[in-house]
Amino acid sequence: MTFKFKPIPINQLGWLYVNLDKEVMDFLWKMIDKSTKDDMKSNLAGNISKSYSLEDDEDYFFKNVLLPLSNQWISSNGKFSEVPCAENLEFYLHQFWVNYQNQHEVNPCHDHSGLFSFAIWMKIPYDCKEQNKLPFLDGIREEDKKVGCFEFQHLDMYGKVVNTAYRLDSSYEGYMVFFPAKLRHMVYPFYETEEPRISIAGNIWCKTQA
Repeated sequence: MTFKFKPIPINQLGWLYVNLDKEVMDFLWKMIDKSTKDDMKSNLAGNISKSYSLEDDEDYFFKNVLLPLSNQWISSNGKFSEVPCAENLEFYLHQFWVNYQNQHEVNPCHDHSGLFSFAIWMKIPYDCKEQNKLPFLDGIREEDKKVGCFEFQHLDMYGKVVNTAYRLDSSYEGYMVFFPAKLRHMVYPFYETEEPRISIAGNIWCKTQA
């Protein structure tokens, strides 16, 4: 018996890894300095010391960074995913905040609301490679040592759960991950520094135009 078949595209949601330039980073630090200190902690999944709402002055960050990335993601991935790819989508920045995470604090595996989300590493006061040398990790396999990591949790083409970790250090400052809002992710605790880990996050929603 002969069968006719054709391949079916795998619905594999990905993410964009972006290096932000100095002008954008300077703008973000200014927004952090201007934060009104509106508390965002009640909206977050984890145990984070401080989380404050940010304002995107004149929609600078949305227009120059988030909107191009939204269009790029849709162009590359939309037709293979559940993310809508109609030409009449109108994106907008729904939430925008800064996190100050101290040692021992964790943001457990979670997802976000909306269509897209992002995380920007502003200040990383540790080196994951050095963190993973701490004595309490003795005897643990190297690939399972994830102190201070940012990690995505997703499925591979066989339906197996895969964890993709960014092993952070100061060289990641100024980098951003841009991803579908329902892509689960987490931030592991770090140790032995009094400086906070500073990151920015946000959610992009969309509405269809009449």
